[in-house]
Amino acid sequence: MVAGSAGGRRIDVPPGTTTRPTSDRVREALFNALDSLDVVEDRQVLDGFAGSGALGIEALSRGAAHATFVDTDPVAVRVVEANLGSLGLDRRATVLTRALDRALAVGGSFDLVLLDPPYAYDEWDDLFELLAPTLSPDAVVVVESDREIPLPPGLAGIRSKTYGGTVVQFASPSGAPS
Repeated sequence: MVAGSAGGRRIDVPPGTTTRPTSDRVREALFNALDSLDVVEDRQVLDGFAGSGALGIEALSRGAAHATFVDTDPVAVRVVEANLGSLGLDRRATVLTRALDRALAVGGSFDLVLLDPPYAYDEWDDLFELLAPTLSPDAVVVVESDREIPLPPGLAGIRSKTYGGTVVQFASPSGAPS
């Protein structure tokens, strides 16, 4: 982890090539930007496409109230659960083994959404439609991809930054978090 209560601690990553972990450099820059927007501490976080859980765990480490981790891969889910347990963050987390669209259909309310799907992911329109009713009015959605993802009406871009081959976009239903 980069900072917070778990700063400097290592986490496990699922074996194989199906998970593409966010680099420490990108994760640090992403969370520095989120901290400057004051949208991490005491917030409800969704880590969609969780993989190792690094993004949601970083949010918990930096003071998020609760994080929900979603991944379809049972191996990745076991790694997330083990990482949360080894860092003592498991009491502030929910881990779901299911597709993100099914998890969102259940409902909920999120202040910070972290989306880091495989780069080939192309179901953004459907995902944003399902995501919209779960967002608090001043929520921030972070999209990590290999390209700029078109945002739907109702989700305004706040900032976008490119790190090598990774594009990180920040958006909010209100246009700017309060």
